Amino acid sequence: MTADTAIFEAERPALTALCYRMLGERASAEDAVQDTWLRWERADHGAIENPRAWLRRTATRIAIDALRSARARRETYPGPWLPEPLVESDTLSLEDSFALAQECELALLWAMERLSETERAAFILREAFDAGYDEIAAATGKSEAACRQLVSRAHKRLQESGPRFDAPPAEVADLLQRFMSAAAAQDHDAALALFSPGAVAYTDGGKKVRAALRPLTGPAEITQVLMAVMAKAMKDPVQWSVEPGLANGAPAIVRRLEGRVDLILTLAPATDGRIAWLYAMRNPDKLPA
Repeated sequence: MTADTAIFEAERPALTALCYRMLGERASAEDAVQDTWLRWERADHGAIENPRAWLRRTATRIAIDALRSARARRETYPGPWLPEPLVESDTLSLEDSFALAQECELALLWAMERLSETERAAFILREAFDAGYDEIAAATGKSEAACRQLVSRAHKRLQESGPRFDAPPAEVADLLQRFMSAAAAQDHDAALALFSPGAVAYTDGGKKVRAALRPLTGPAEITQVLMAVMAKAMKDPVQWSVEPGLANGAPAIVRRLEGRVDLILTLAPATDGRIAWLYAMRNPDKLPA
């Protein structure tokens, strides 16, 4: 391995984490990191004073362009588009290249979809990588003053999104357990009480499997639809199993049908301690094997 290759490989996990936070998809993040490598390979390394900053700046610019293209595709996505989960459980492992990326909660990734590409880049570089505003300016092509405004605006929009991004894992696990217990008992009243009045549930099937084609809003609709789906699943003769896991570092439910992962379920609480945001990934293209 050459010295230049070693420099890149040392930065690969952080670059993967950066691109995953920008794009919300594993394959797209890996493609952006590969494009960064190709540019690094062709670069004049003798003229690069700070390789780490150069690589981060290059990866950010590639991810910004990739996100613009991805958003055009997501506008025609069948039903709600949800970020791809990074899942760990007793039977599922996570590659080292995505270990850092797992620290970004799915609720935060989803909320960042409402940010512009440059707002998202500025927020991620500042909050996740503690980048200086001079580095953010170089990566986004904006002035340092403008980058400060981008980060401030991003904070405001994310705070208005509804879910909490700092909920203790024990709180998330408790809500998940109570919801699953209510669903198993078909206790609608108990399930209704778990949801905040403005709760929203998203199910991503990608038109590959059955899923709601629009967000479910409010405790009554969420409970009615999800309880009906779970009741049907429990009556299905196909063998299914449920195991606890982690989705992007937060407690989650992993459901398998005949050994294949069929559902990843997780949530984010509201400030009142009830469920504000429910995430149900069913698209097989976004689920681990």
